[in-house]
Amino acid sequence: MIDPIQFFKCLSDETRLNATLLIYQEGELCVCELVEALNDSQPKISRHLAQLRNCGILDDSRRGQWVFYSMSKQLPGWSLEVLRAAQQANSDTLKVLQKNLKAMKNRPQCC
Repeated sequence: MIDPIQFFKCLSDETRLNATLLIYQEGELCVCELVEALNDSQPKISRHLAQLRNCGILDDSRRGQWVFYSMSKQLPGWSLEVLRAAQQANSDTLKVLQKNLKAMKNRPQCC
């Protein structure tokens, strides 16, 4: 079970929050998709994703050369409610990130 203090600490960084909200909204995303959507370097995004995985917020799975991230199945209900509220509060930012994501050419297939 995730500790509430650790949950909020993990999401206190803008990059981690935006990555989490985008994954929450999309269901599953590859590192390369997050690099494109967030317009940031792959090492930085990967470092933040590792922190989110270590916090218990995200799960990852490797498929060939790609690593896909999704919301942890172990997240308690209260944390999903917090993410839903944050998603609504950040809807303008998420629209920009989704636009960046949709513009990405050669997106990997998740399944």
